[in-house]
Amino acid sequence: MKRFILIAPLLILVALTGCAKHKQLEQQNIDQQRAVEKLNNEIARLNTELNVLSKSREELLDAKKSLEEKLKPELSAGDLNLALKERGLVITVLNKVLFDSGKADLKTSSEATLEKVANILNTTVPSNMVYIEGHTDSAPIKYSAWKSNWELSTARANGVLHFLIEKGVNPSRLVVCGYGEYSPVADNASVAGRQKNRRVEIIVSPKRIQELLPKKSIS
Repeated sequence: MKRFILIAPLLILVALTGCAKHKQLEQQNIDQQRAVEKLNNEIARLNTELNVLSKSREELLDAKKSLEEKLKPELSAGDLNLALKERGLVITVLNKVLFDSGKADLKTSSEATLEKVANILNTTVPSNMVYIEGHTDSAPIKYSAWKSNWELSTARANGVLHFLIEKGVNPSRLVVCGYGEYSPVADNASVAGRQKNRRVEIIVSPKRIQELLPKKSIS
């Protein structure tokens, strides 16, 4: 009888230990299942993003090909350049095509070029964000009403923006900024370099307008 009394607590202890280990294993299984589910959801999200980016890149390539066809004269003259970069399709137009010196009003002769760009924005990439960036050379403002190159570059970008809106481009897609002289692509020490720096860049982003709109809360 005494042996039974001594052994019983040991059996109870073993049983309790086994039960605790069983619960611990169950919790580990639950945690692992949750981790796997979370990982699968993340993989699915990344695959969706990859598909969207891949489709967007194809659309940007189509837009580039269409613009290359429509803008052959401008491209041949070296007044315009197209490049597919990480931030999107970059359409670079020299200011001599768009504006008179020190002015921000579009030349009438430039409207045909910009109309071709607007047409592609409306048809091939109708929902992509578009960034319009104005740039100048480093020559200080002397004989115009502009306070500095900041104001001039921004006004020129705004001129392009308003023209695109007149041609039916959704204003919600458009973003404007002026860099003044602070984002050169060539050496301002030469006449040719300064000419390259005086430009407007129209960037068709891979991002779509729907991706940037605030999500509505479900009540």
